[in-house]
Amino acid sequence: MFTLRVAKPQPDYVTYRERYKVDLPLQMAECEANYARLHKLLTQHFNKQIEDQCGDEYRFMTNRGEQQWLNQLRILERSPYTTTLQLSQAAVSSASSWLHMPRLTVRMYHDAKLAEVLAWEGHKRLRPRYEYPNQSMYHTDEKLQVNQFLGEWLKVSLECGLHIAEFSLSDPR
Repeated sequence: MFTLRVAKPQPDYVTYRERYKVDLPLQMAECEANYARLHKLLTQHFNKQIEDQCGDEYRFMTNRGEQQWLNQLRILERSPYTTTLQLSQAAVSSASSWLHMPRLTVRMYHDAKLAEVLAWEGHKRLRPRYEYPNQSMYHTDEKLQVNQFLGEWLKVSLECGLHIAEFSLSDPR
């Protein structure tokens, strides 16, 4: 009539992963830190004289090891409460032409003092959590990882960045 199923004991080497749970305080802390970093970069730009500003674009160089990178922050949209930016980076020397950094689209929320990645290289509308495996092969915490990448990029930019006027491409530094 009814068969009682007994769970078979699993070997010690078999482990089960718990479902990923979104750590909202961690994600909000990352977005707050990114806002502060971006605000610091953009304040340096917008505090310059009006004739020195290149419209809605800010360019600067970073040096990591022997490689020089040209960073560009372009403002796509401004409103009273938000600013949407596009961040890109390109290698100055042709030695790293194979390495392309992703182009990130970031939105700064001025009222909440948060900055989050909206899109990168055609990937849009990131969800906070994905089941794995999924069709796009995103990690379960893809949104957090992309925002952490933005944070690392901005941190390096603040530590190693040189304004384009202070830096010449023939400078041996």
